[in-house]
Amino acid sequence: MSTMECLLKMADLNNILRVAPLFDEYRQWYGMSADLSGARSFLMQRTQASESVVLFAETDDVVVGFVQLYPLFSSISLESIWVLNDLFVAVDFRGKGIGTMLLNAATEFARETGAIRMELETASTNQTAQRFYEAHGWQKETEMLAYRLTLQESEERTR
Repeated sequence: MSTMECLLKMADLNNILRVAPLFDEYRQWYGMSADLSGARSFLMQRTQASESVVLFAETDDVVVGFVQLYPLFSSISLESIWVLNDLFVAVDFRGKGIGTMLLNAATEFARETGAIRMELETASTNQTAQRFYEAHGWQKETEMLAYRLTLQESEERTR
């Protein structure tokens, strides 16, 4: 695997919309309908409200990957946690070290903000992602069970 020359940036109100086309592609990768307008709106809202952190990789002024983090807090430890909710690299740019660069940058950001840990979920069938995260030191959660309560039907839940 060769490492590609990429510039990593933290998204802000001035550049978050550059990530929207790849974010929309990511959603489609997971079976959602194309919705570039919705992707733009979602990313802009999260950024304006400081509800997420997006780091993105670009090469030749093209956004080729991104990672999105959401903050959580532990009542037990009285500390902060970051959820790695989204990590995506454009198909034509995979295998070039971009995912690793984004993951490392996200981990460094979490450390710098004083978080005690990071968490993520991936599909139980996504062996590629599981191998990727485990190769980077992530450990499968075996002590806790996760539960969900659906409050509203959405396109995601009907697929």
